[in-house]
Amino acid sequence: MLSRLVFVSGNALKSSGSFGAGLVQASRSLQTSSQSLAPVPPLPEKGGKTRHGIIPEELFQLLYPKTGVTGPYMLGTGLLVYLLSKEIYVINHETFVAASIGAVFIYGIKKFGPQVAAFADKLNEEKVAKAQEVKDLAVSNLTQAIEDEKKEQWRAEGRSMLFDAKRNNVAMLLETNYRERLHMVTNEVKRRLDYQMPSRTCTVAWSRSTWSTGSRRASSAASHLSRRRPVLPSASQT
Repeated sequence: MLSRLVFVSGNALKSSGSFGAGLVQASRSLQTSSQSLAPVPPLPEKGGKTRHGIIPEELFQLLYPKTGVTGPYMLGTGLLVYLLSKEIYVINHETFVAASIGAVFIYGIKKFGPQVAAFADKLNEEKVAKAQEVKDLAVSNLTQAIEDEKKEQWRAEGRSMLFDAKRNNVAMLLETNYRERLHMVTNEVKRRLDYQMPSRTCTVAWSRSTWSTGSRRASSAASHLSRRRPVLPSASQT
C-alpha cells in the first residue's frame, strides 16, 4: 500500500517543474549508486547460535536487560495465548499435521544431522583443499616466474659488462698480433744485419788480402827484373 502510494506520488512529481526533475535525478543517483567499491564482509563459516532450532540468540540477549532471563519466554507465551484467545490462529487438523511433520523434521535433524553435517564438512574441506592446492600451485608458478624475470634482468644488466670484456679481449688480441709482427720484423732485420756484418767483414778481409798479395807479387817481379837487366858500357869507357 505504501509502495503504491510512493509510486503514484513520484509520477505526480515527474509532471511538475524543476523540483520534480531534481527529485527524479536524486532518486536515480541513489538507485544507481556504485556498490562495487563497498567492502564485502567475509562469509561466516558457521551459523549463529539459536535456541529451540529457530529462535536466534540475539533476540534473547536484546530482551535480557529489560525483561530479565524469563522475559523472552513470557513474551512468547503471552503472544501465543493472545493469538489463541482472539482466534487469530485457530487450531484444526492442519495444526496436528504441522506438529507431526515438525516432530519428524526435528527427529531427523537430531538423528541424522551430525552425519550429514560431517559429510557436508568433508565435501567442503575437499573443495577448499583443491582450491588451496590450485592457489599454492599458482603462487609457486608466479613466484618462480618472478625469480626467472629477476634473473633475466640481472643477466641483461651484466650484458654490458660482457660486451666490455669482449671489446677489451679484441683490443688485447689486436695488440698481441701487432707486437708479434713487430717482434718478427725486428728478428728478421736483426738476422739480415747479422748476415751482412760477417759478409762485409769477409769481403773487406778478402780485399785486403788480395791487395797485399798483389803488391807483394808486383814488388817481387820488379826486383826480379832489376836483377836480370844487363849493364851497358858507358861512353867514357869507349
